[in-house]
Amino acid sequence: MTIAEIKTMSTIERLQVMEELWDSLSREEKECESPDWHGSVLEERKKKIEKGEGEFISIEKLKSST
Repeated sequence: MTIAEIKTMSTIERLQVMEELWDSLSREEKECESPDWHGSVLEERKKKIEKGEGEFISIEKLKSST
């Protein structure tokens, strides 16, 4: 399927295809490995939280910042 074909689909159709793709990927035994830097970022965030330096924002604030 090409991007041009995808653009002709309705939003509902594209969401349905996305759900089907996600479902098929989630059922595969073969997993995609996260890059090493993901672990580093998570470790840094965990340390900040443990030190009381973690910064959190509400979902509403996050949505309004985009």
